[in-house]
Amino acid sequence: MDFLARFCFWAAALLSLWASSSGQMVYSVSEEVNKGTVVGNIAKDLNINPHDLEPRQFQIVSGSNKKYFEVDLKTGALFVSERIDREEICASNEKCVLNLEALAQNPHSLYRIEVKIVDVNDNSPHFPLDTFKLSIFEHASLGERFPLPVAEDSDTGSNALKEYRLSQNEYFSIDVQSDEGSVYAELVLQKALDREKQSLVRLMLTAVDGGKPPKSGALNIIIDVMDVNDNSPVFSMPLYKVKVRENVSLGTKILSVSASDADHGINSEILYSFLGHGKSKKKDLFTIIPETGEILINGRIDYEDNQAIELRVQARDKGSPPQSTHCKVLIEVLDENDNAPEIIMTPLLDSVKEDTKPGTAVALVTVSDRDGGKNGLIHVSMKGSFPFKLEPSYKNHYSLVVDGPLDRERTPQYNIPLEAIDEGAPPLSRSSIITVHISDVNDNPPRFSAPVVNAYLKENGQVGDHVIKVLAEDPDLGANAELSYSLLDTSNDGFPISAMINVNSLTGEIYSMQSFNYEETKRFQFKVQATDSGVPPLSSNVTVNVFILDENDNSPVILPPYSEAGSVNTENVPYSAEGGYYVAKIRAVDADSGYNALLSYHITEPKGTNLFRIGSSSGEIRTKRRMSDHDLKTHPLVVTVCDHGEPSLSATVTVEVVVVESLDSGQPSLRQVPMKEEGFSDLNLYLLIAIVSVSVIFLLSLIGLIAAKCCGSEGGLSRCSGPVVTTHPDGSWSYSKATQQYDVCFSSDTLKSDVVVFPSPFPPADAELISINGGDTFSRTQTLPS
Repeated sequence: MDFLARFCFWAAALLSLWASSSGQMVYSVSEEVNKGTVVGNIAKDLNINPHDLEPRQFQIVSGSNKKYFEVDLKTGALFVSERIDREEICASNEKCVLNLEALAQNPHSLYRIEVKIVDVNDNSPHFPLDTFKLSIFEHASLGERFPLPVAEDSDTGSNALKEYRLSQNEYFSIDVQSDEGSVYAELVLQKALDREKQSLVRLMLTAVDGGKPPKSGALNIIIDVMDVNDNSPVFSMPLYKVKVRENVSLGTKILSVSASDADHGINSEILYSFLGHGKSKKKDLFTIIPETGEILINGRIDYEDNQAIELRVQARDKGSPPQSTHCKVLIEVLDENDNAPEIIMTPLLDSVKEDTKPGTAVALVTVSDRDGGKNGLIHVSMKGSFPFKLEPSYKNHYSLVVDGPLDRERTPQYNIPLEAIDEGAPPLSRSSIITVHISDVNDNPPRFSAPVVNAYLKENGQVGDHVIKVLAEDPDLGANAELSYSLLDTSNDGFPISAMINVNSLTGEIYSMQSFNYEETKRFQFKVQATDSGVPPLSSNVTVNVFILDENDNSPVILPPYSEAGSVNTENVPYSAEGGYYVAKIRAVDADSGYNALLSYHITEPKGTNLFRIGSSSGEIRTKRRMSDHDLKTHPLVVTVCDHGEPSLSATVTVEVVVVESLDSGQPSLRQVPMKEEGFSDLNLYLLIAIVSVSVIFLLSLIGLIAAKCCGSEGGLSRCSGPVVTTHPDGSWSYSKATQQYDVCFSSDTLKSDVVVFPSPFPPADAELISINGGDTFSRTQTLPS
């Protein structure tokens, strides 16, 4: 016996272990319990450590719209989270079960939970009408029975309708019967009625359920005592049965009931009608022809709503008072494949990160079909190619899991079509779309439209002037795409860039921190870095070249031997000078560039004197005609030198021209006696100077080319220490050494007297040299941005 007891104990233990590993737990809970009521400890029953519930994202998933249960992730207790109404969930079905799924990640596990909803007595019985009127002949036989309306109670089991009670009276008693789950009552005559003594009898019928404590509902019964009609109709059979397919056409005849009456004449004429009963309005689905007893379809018959329908038919004669009897009609509804499958999708994540690993569950898919048998068998498939797949868990339950790489920048959202098809003939199907949103991770650095940008800034600007706006783009979202801009602080000729330029960290707007002088700084370079706010942050750089644009901020300067206004400059002219006689040449330079340094000369003579002219571009003063005795001996001339800037700047010089008999006897001149304007020797001299200049330029260019190749193509001319000479179409040339450039400009007039050389910063590698010359005037080479 001891051995047998041990064997039974271990067999029971193994059976219990097998049941718990099958993946299904069974609990029970009463309806209408308070929220927070603990149903059981699911962690303990599933043999899961409560500390692992939260890291494994343990959750309860329900296929219904309401989430009736939740799990305490600290203790593993399964508790009620919503009000449970068994009648709302399962109507009048005896068995009421909620099927849940418990999901855990890492590893992915799915458990099925069955919760049985236990009925409580929360519904009172009630009748379909408040008052029931009944006519009874005064000579009705003792023991005669009269059917009463049936009460209905939404509760089931022991809480359902159990009995009827009749108020105390001297004429009637009540007989309560139960037939196929229905409890109905009949009024039984115990004492003969006498209409002359009492024409109306008022009773109270009370329906009582089996709850603890019991609940009840009442019906007023008014009995009209009528004169003699002593034979009641009799049906050919007390119970009629018929089978009807669902969805039959309206007006279809399903059967006929028949009753007979032993009386004669009007007392034997019978009218048929449905007797009201309290389960539902199922009788509204049918109609009966009063004269023939034919029962016809009057509404949509649905197998999924009613698999069997019970009707009570009353036969009533036309006697006075009329007599009646009743029979039962049972209708069995046959199923048709008239319901397409249902697809219920429950997302597990609001969005899926684009770096989610394959195998992660993102949604649960549950399918159902209200049809029965083969019509309710379902197959589910996913249409199209997606980085997801459906994994079956158990019957009609699936998990949608990641099955490939995700990239939000390419596809931020997936609309996955699912199709469920049953095995009916013909089969029915249902399609649905499950939407999966892909959330962003910081996997893209900011990107500028170009690695190098150029900006142009006028000299003498204000501090805070806008230079340029650099803008980067980041295809990520949210904080991963929120960019901040900063300077990569480097130096320019020993000065930190941050002292020259500032960048708005939010907008990328770049502003000057000082005023720039073109004559001192023509170009500088710095880098801006764009960094996103992701974790970890990503960044990229852009190189910004800033070119300073020249402003007309330098006035022309008169070159020696003449000085500006305020000093006396005297020139002598012989009385015998012919028209076109060379008097003097005014020379000036301008520290600006381009048109700002392009000069023109203008002369102002005393009123009434029209003896001298000046070359607007050369600055040479000559006589217009021969002297006469009427001309003054002293001519103060005011020469104005103007540049072509906007606005134009100028300088003036006063030259007093004195007419003398001969140059030997005149006052000493500030200049040497000019050479004759026309002459063969002068032309030879010009040609000689030009040939020598071209030869020197060619030699220097060759040396510069060799030096440039030695320095390497990557460094450019800016890294070489050898000289570089740049020639220009108008004959001007620039001589450069290291980063210093010397502009040399000359014309046919300049060759007569001077060659001016002045330094300018070496141009950037991507700039072009443009020489602006105006006829005989002196001009310098300007470096303009490309």
